[in-house]
Amino acid sequence: MRKYFYLFVSFIFLYNMNGYTQTPKFMDPSLSIETRVNDLVSRLKLDEKVNQMLNSTPGIPRLGIPPYDWWNECLHGVARTKYHTTSYPQAIGMAATFDVNAMKKMGDFTSDEGRAIHNESLRKKDYSRYTGLTYWTPNINIFRDPRWGRGQETYGEDPFLTSMIGTAFVEGLQGDDPKYLKAAACAKHYAIHSGPEPSRHVFDVNVSSHDLWDTYLPAFRQLVVNAKVTGVMCAYNAYAGQPCCGNDKLMVDILRNKWNFKGYVTSDCGAIDDFYETHKMFPDAESSATDAVLHGTDVECGNSTYKTLIQAVKDGKITEKEIDVSLKRLFTIRFRLGMFDPASMVKYAQIPITNLESKPHTELALKMAKESIVLLRNVPMSGQKNNLLPLSKSIRRIAVLGPNADNANTQLGNYNGEPSVVTTVLQGIKSKLKNTDVFYSKVTDFVSTQPGDFSKLINSLKDADVIIYVGGISPRLEGEEMKVSKPGFSGGDRTSIDLPAVQTDFLKALKATGKPIVFVMMTGSALAIPWEEENIPAIINAWYGGEAAGTAVADVLFGDYSPSGRLPVTFYKRDSDLPPFDDYSMQNRTYRYFKGAPLYPFGFGLSYTKFSYGNLKLSKSAIKKNESINAEVTVTNSGKMKGDEVVQLYLTHLESGKDIPLYSLKGFKRITLAPGVSQKVNFKITPGMMELVNEDGKSVLNSGKIKISIAGSLPSERSEELGAAKPAESILSVE
Repeated sequence: MRKYFYLFVSFIFLYNMNGYTQTPKFMDPSLSIETRVNDLVSRLKLDEKVNQMLNSTPGIPRLGIPPYDWWNECLHGVARTKYHTTSYPQAIGMAATFDVNAMKKMGDFTSDEGRAIHNESLRKKDYSRYTGLTYWTPNINIFRDPRWGRGQETYGEDPFLTSMIGTAFVEGLQGDDPKYLKAAACAKHYAIHSGPEPSRHVFDVNVSSHDLWDTYLPAFRQLVVNAKVTGVMCAYNAYAGQPCCGNDKLMVDILRNKWNFKGYVTSDCGAIDDFYETHKMFPDAESSATDAVLHGTDVECGNSTYKTLIQAVKDGKITEKEIDVSLKRLFTIRFRLGMFDPASMVKYAQIPITNLESKPHTELALKMAKESIVLLRNVPMSGQKNNLLPLSKSIRRIAVLGPNADNANTQLGNYNGEPSVVTTVLQGIKSKLKNTDVFYSKVTDFVSTQPGDFSKLINSLKDADVIIYVGGISPRLEGEEMKVSKPGFSGGDRTSIDLPAVQTDFLKALKATGKPIVFVMMTGSALAIPWEEENIPAIINAWYGGEAAGTAVADVLFGDYSPSGRLPVTFYKRDSDLPPFDDYSMQNRTYRYFKGAPLYPFGFGLSYTKFSYGNLKLSKSAIKKNESINAEVTVTNSGKMKGDEVVQLYLTHLESGKDIPLYSLKGFKRITLAPGVSQKVNFKITPGMMELVNEDGKSVLNSGKIKISIAGSLPSERSEELGAAKPAESILSVE
């Protein structure tokens, strides 16, 4: 706090020493931010202005302005800092919770920790990267193809789910103070960006107007227009012949004009270099920098291309007044963060470093890890009546096997922080079963090109009562532009969605023992496991569950928590189900347009109890196009255990047409029910929710019939085959 005060006093002292008799306007908190920003920018020289448009900005001593680095990360907790921070489940896992309240709280707790680090860093005069308050999160690209390695950073394949989870995060992170931002969120990567990773610097995406407005833009629009996100990051790739960071349609027509975005835009790191180096759109850095700024890219994540703006002004390619537009956006964010006001005026400047990893934060990390776990399969062993899970805590001997059984690195995902304590699955099981003999072996790596001989290990398992195999994949195999080349993986992406063959081979060997087997998967993307679905009695997907993943998995395995996670992506059966990876058309992609039978549908997840849906009532059975209706359904816990249910609302337009989604998620609510208890759940269905996007990209509400389905999963035959409750459905007529 003292650092803020001394900084404020130093500004006043500096100006008094230079002959000023009054505090400069930009240091007067009583004035409007616009007045202060205009005053500050008017005092800057051209070279100072340009240097403030790099992500790592130097200080301006003559004005008392300290250095600042715009680059910071908090995908699922504050990342890449020198301090220990709380690590929540990877973004795809948080989406699987379908819990907007927990997500908003997670954003709030994350900005608490970010503020604590920023405040401590100011006290130490540490202005290095990852100490600032501008976070380049969330990643709201649509996870259109499970082969994309960065899909783990997203909230899944559905525009509505992505919009709602993203909104909750942004609102939590940015805070609710009427004057000051707690932190600044940034929606990325704008837009139409989802791999392949190796070609992202050269790729030129062309999509239909329908797909653009139906799939790729809704979440960005929601965060910009409604959640008031303060930043946007433009993508590496080109769209319709222009790099995204210099794109007429995306940057000017839509973002600034249609959506009236007033915040700042940063390039992805090195994306302006790509204008001339890989996209070959311009002859040199100077022309590229000019084009990016004129299209509204205010910050270059880089350290060279924007420096040529000084010469560009001298050459008449851009005016200093045009550069001022970007400068004012940037300083507006910093003023809104309270960086030029005394700490006593900014309540967030009081958050101490002791806030890191506080008890409420670590408790929420565990809660979200448990809520993210998806029970995919749970059937009895041959000759038994009860499903295999939950397991008894009185088991005498248990074998915990697999490359993720004791792997803290996998659990933390990517773009992660480093918590002081990470509980692995092995540790979680040992903590829960104090009197059980627990045998552990890693068995194999994730991927192997050599046929495995598991006979010796299998022989050592003869006394085990239950076998828990913790496999899947790893963020060291899938992620951002990685130098990985192994069977099934290339450059950070996946070349096959199959579970690596060595793991299936080992599971086959385990099945031959006749012992009960639980398969715990960790993954950031959908895996094809058709053999496992047919042959392994219990399968759970634990994603990359963060610091508390091991405790959460143990709680689920042994019945201290009934699983309630839902899939935010479709799990396909095989590679041949997928269109070419570099085809951005949404035809036959995701639950909304996939015409085949999935292995596990979007929204699917089993429980240890049973829920039923009935008595669906619509406030009207026929409406005019400008009317809203209410839908009410009764959800009952007809099982024997308390549990959470994710109640999901889907609309299906019964008219025909190639661009009409098969289903569209339009609402969801997470509820908790004790055994035998019923609850009425209400949804308001507005005209906007019933609109379709036509081939011209326009949202229209046509006359016709709409099927309204409310269920605990995608309302499909496949969901019911897998054990999901039968949906409650009704038909609405739109006149």
